[in-house]
Amino acid sequence: LLTWSSLVFGHQLLLLLLSIGVGVKTLGFHNPHHLKYLTLWWTASRIIQNMDPTSEPCNDFYQYACGGWLNRHVIPESSSRYSIFDKLRDDLEIILKGEEQKGLAVPAATFSKFLLRSNILGSKVPPSSYSYALRSFPALTFYEFKFLEPYWVMEEKLSMMNSQFNKRLLIDMFVWNDDRDSRSHIIYVSTTPGPSAQLGVREAYLQFMISIAKMIRADLNFTKDDEFVENEMLLVMKFETEIANVSNNIKAWETKQLLSSNSNVLSITPYQVSTPFSQNFNWTVFIQIVMSSVNINILENEEVVVYGVPYLQNLQEIISKYPARTIQNYLVWRLVQDQISNLSHRFKEARVSYRKALYGTSLEDVQWRECVRYVNNNMESAVGALYVKQSFAGESKRMVSDLIQKVREVFIETLNELQWMDELSKKRAQEKATAIREQIGYPDYILEEQNKKLDDEYYQLNFKEDMFFENTLENLKSNAQKSLKKLREKVDQDVWIIGAAVVNAFYSPNRNQIVFPAGILQPPFFSKQQLQALNFGGIGMVIGHEITHGFDDNGRNFDKDGNMLDWWSNFSSQHFKEQTKCMVYQYSNYSWDLAGGQHVSGLGTLGENIADNGGIRQAYKAYIKWVEQEGQEPRLPGLNLTHEQLFFINFAQVWCGSYRPEYASQSIKTDVHSPLKYRVMGSLQNFEAFSEAFHCHTGTVMHPEEKCRVW
Repeated sequence: LLTWSSLVFGHQLLLLLLSIGVGVKTLGFHNPHHLKYLTLWWTASRIIQNMDPTSEPCNDFYQYACGGWLNRHVIPESSSRYSIFDKLRDDLEIILKGEEQKGLAVPAATFSKFLLRSNILGSKVPPSSYSYALRSFPALTFYEFKFLEPYWVMEEKLSMMNSQFNKRLLIDMFVWNDDRDSRSHIIYVSTTPGPSAQLGVREAYLQFMISIAKMIRADLNFTKDDEFVENEMLLVMKFETEIANVSNNIKAWETKQLLSSNSNVLSITPYQVSTPFSQNFNWTVFIQIVMSSVNINILENEEVVVYGVPYLQNLQEIISKYPARTIQNYLVWRLVQDQISNLSHRFKEARVSYRKALYGTSLEDVQWRECVRYVNNNMESAVGALYVKQSFAGESKRMVSDLIQKVREVFIETLNELQWMDELSKKRAQEKATAIREQIGYPDYILEEQNKKLDDEYYQLNFKEDMFFENTLENLKSNAQKSLKKLREKVDQDVWIIGAAVVNAFYSPNRNQIVFPAGILQPPFFSKQQLQALNFGGIGMVIGHEITHGFDDNGRNFDKDGNMLDWWSNFSSQHFKEQTKCMVYQYSNYSWDLAGGQHVSGLGTLGENIADNGGIRQAYKAYIKWVEQEGQEPRLPGLNLTHEQLFFINFAQVWCGSYRPEYASQSIKTDVHSPLKYRVMGSLQNFEAFSEAFHCHTGTVMHPEEKCRVW
């Protein structure tokens, strides 16, 4: 399939010329034609280095496309997996580090610069920084708590965690778009999926909990009492495990069914009467305390959407078995656990054994990476502005928009091929696909000079450069209150749901919107210089994936306006479910050796698998249409590969990556995505065009007789 010797010779010659100082100008590459030729060489070099040409593509296409990448890239000691996505994120963080250190003469950038510097300085957080927040930790101060316990009120404690620390524990109460009216916000009450230490890591987790409690107790100058601390934290783990078991029993796919059929919209007063968790819990008081933090009064007939009623039924029973001090210990422990990365290095050292058991990692990330990541996650717009100004080509927006239109057109055309869908449902699907709104790269306003809108996002923050832990608490409170304040506001459809400096893409069912941040618009996903075969196989596939999410087992429950509405005929709805059964069965049969032979959950990963399969089909057909209109592209030098083959190779190389066994064993239980290898294998085994491109005979691994298709 490729001429290996000529490729190696050509690349070695090019690298030799560059290594001895023969510059681009000397070679004549200042000419646009020559520059494009150089780009073709570098692209060919990247592709072949990632491949394993000794592998047979019709037997194991993932190894064929990614074997070279897997051999060359060792998982960093601080990482549980390492993939193309992770490498791009690492590179992006290096850029952000440089930009944050330079800063900009605008308030928003100053805030992010302050936060970064305070994080780096925060490697030595004094006990005085966190003593106030943790004084309510009974595992530290049992005797003080004993006198306060008669006055302990669960509604107050849960509401404080929610509104002051953005921690929604035991009861997940939040404000979000109303599923019935995407223009409005409403209060939701749901389950709170929590960490549940699996067998094999429970002991490491318990020792981690105990170590942290002892360290904080010593920092606050309490008398040493190891036995007391150990007993208290053991009770916390038992309580947490019971809660997690009940919560996690409502799996992702079951939650989707609750969203579509079993949700309850209740008003506060009858909710207090009818909800199982009402016997010893005042919902009105709880919700009012949370909302009073943003000066919103709850009405007597305030509507609340309730998901996961079975969870609330079990929660009542579990809580009745434990004393208030255990529940309070649990609340504070969960807050502390989330803040370990923001405390001194010795706290991070205390979790090394736990992280090793859970993820297989032996080291923490270097401090500056943790800092950059934290600032990017918490100041997305300010950091996004820094990244875009440094690294994003403006014309990429137009090119990606054109790709979106081409892939969308193919999705709509493909509806006519579907025998399982009737004409009425096809018409409504077309209307929804046409109505999908896109956001590409970044919101324009973040690059404006004298940017009041950007500065206003952070005006309420009161950061201090030498008080990083206090800054994190300030951030938690700010993020919680930003969300809660939206209850009485109309939904702003133009607000971005993610920052620009992110290597990922998104679909929002409530907005019927797809988002492609600047961070993902780079090779191998996209480049204005690389072949369109690679662009369609990269970002084109991602575009198709996100569009298809609007029609997967969850997205299909929302109409073109983002409202939860059953727009399907009974015939089409029933046949959709029948089509998905094939895919559930297919992916459930993948046994992952790295995870000890555990099988992929075909049901738990169904939505992502539907999107993967639909995305690759749409992107490929869009590319073939592009070739028919624009003509064939030049071949990559030294590679005896067709453009169709390059399309599929780049698709696979987007998913190159490896996992540590410990992480694989955990992620296969919880991740809604199939493992990287099976994302590639599963999608291509179902696609006849792939078998044609690589001349795979029927009955080979990559060309099974039975194929699954939804879209």
